[in-house]
Amino acid sequence: MKKTILLVLLQTTTALFSVLSAQTQFTGWLASFNTFKAGKKISIHADMQFRSTDEIKQLQTLLIRPGLNVHLNKYITVTSGYAFISNKRAINNVTGYTPEHRIWEQLLINHKLKNIAVSHRFRIEQRFIGKSIVSNDQLKTDGSLYANRFRYFIRNILPLKKEPVFQKGVFAALQNEVFLNFGDNSNVNNESFDQNRLYIAAGYRLSTVFDLEAGYMNQYINGREKSITNNHVIQIAGYLRL
Repeated sequence: MKKTILLVLLQTTTALFSVLSAQTQFTGWLASFNTFKAGKKISIHADMQFRSTDEIKQLQTLLIRPGLNVHLNKYITVTSGYAFISNKRAINNVTGYTPEHRIWEQLLINHKLKNIAVSHRFRIEQRFIGKSIVSNDQLKTDGSLYANRFRYFIRNILPLKKEPVFQKGVFAALQNEVFLNFGDNSNVNNESFDQNRLYIAAGYRLSTVFDLEAGYMNQYINGREKSITNNHVIQIAGYLRL
């Protein structure tokens, strides 16, 4: 755990030092994260996200990600699932959407640090990235490229009102996620470091089953051929637990 956290801090620091030379974007993300109980130790995970292009002009990405959760105890959950991602691309001034299919597995650990709720998420993704070609002045998919990726995510929720069990009220959220490629990286950016997402938000817990929050994310992307993108994101997200 300590080695993982040190690696995240190192990658985050490297990203921050490189921001000045990055291409800058301003986008908006709308997200819905949902958990539906299906048994004593089983639940369904389902999240959906809409992400805009630069300056919030068009839809850049649609993400749909279902999964099956197994709750080993009140602290540890393991999940396996599938994700469909549709990304807007442009080749020779021809634009269109290219699909990506993912299989993913994750381990989620929740615990308390005084009155702060802390979540650690370790996720592995097997990615089948659509290969785009131009045919008859249209962007089409011609097969897929395979890549593996590891993600470590830490999220902290601090209620602004002290109470034994946080059921309703205002909270602050701080999270960070680092993305690392592994295996053959030639189909992505040929490097281990993929991206980092640092996020701070304010939210309101309307009830024990629903949170609504809005915040700012800095997404630092290490692209192909040393291209760097520094994406400033305004995100609105809902969290439903039934």
